[in-house]
Amino acid sequence: MTEVIDPARNRASRWSVMLDRLATTGRLGVGEAAELLNVSEATIRRDFSELAKRQLVARNHGGVVATSVAYELPYRYRSSMADDDRTRVAEAAAALVEPGQVIGLNGGTTTTATSRAITAREDLAADGEITIVTNALNIATEAVLRPHVQCVSLGGVARPESYEVTGPLATLVLQQLWLDVAIVGVNALSAREGATCRHEEEAAIIRTMIERSQQVICVATGEKLGLRTFASICPAERIDHLVTTVGADRDEVEALRAAGVQVHEV
Repeated sequence: MTEVIDPARNRASRWSVMLDRLATTGRLGVGEAAELLNVSEATIRRDFSELAKRQLVARNHGGVVATSVAYELPYRYRSSMADDDRTRVAEAAAALVEPGQVIGLNGGTTTTATSRAITAREDLAADGEITIVTNALNIATEAVLRPHVQCVSLGGVARPESYEVTGPLATLVLQQLWLDVAIVGVNALSAREGATCRHEEEAAIIRTMIERSQQVICVATGEKLGLRTFASICPAERIDHLVTTVGADRDEVEALRAAGVQVHEV
């Protein structure tokens, strides 16, 4: 199916499309990007220069290649991307939340969507206050505007790539709190290796969030199942619910269920 691109797309939206393509292909040429976005090659070269300056890509002859940053794009570069899979996962995860709960959320595009789905639930607003505890600056910025939400934003060192704060300050605060449920986004999940992400400092925060929670909900689209990345978060057995997309690897889904995970396919 041919991707339809709006030629009037602004710069941030162009960057979002290019970075999303890089996350899939690993490299992008000037001509390919110009055709994809229906803009001039001069515009694409300027965009590539800006993305390289921000360390979101690396320049090479005739185009750019992905850096590790391109796989965990800042919210401001991806918020305009329509993603039906992510929306379905977010809404299904939000439906598992109960009134009055204390909810932990790490950073990421899927957890951001889940936070929005939670705070938009009219029944939660009607039944009193919920509490969101997060290390994601963008999630906190949105949640704090909801009158029925108490938002606890963790301190720490902010990572511009993902809007998350990490480090001993964030861990220290988390260790003083108890959560009813942790809703966590991951880079990979398998029955054998458990949940993993690409950076140890982020894994440490998610591990602490899980340790302080009675229940763990993992939100991950189907393409992340059966994979393993660098830093271990927790074994699959520690996850109570996985909300993922229909079409995920059947063997992996069944292996996760055998490990005690309730798998919700949406």
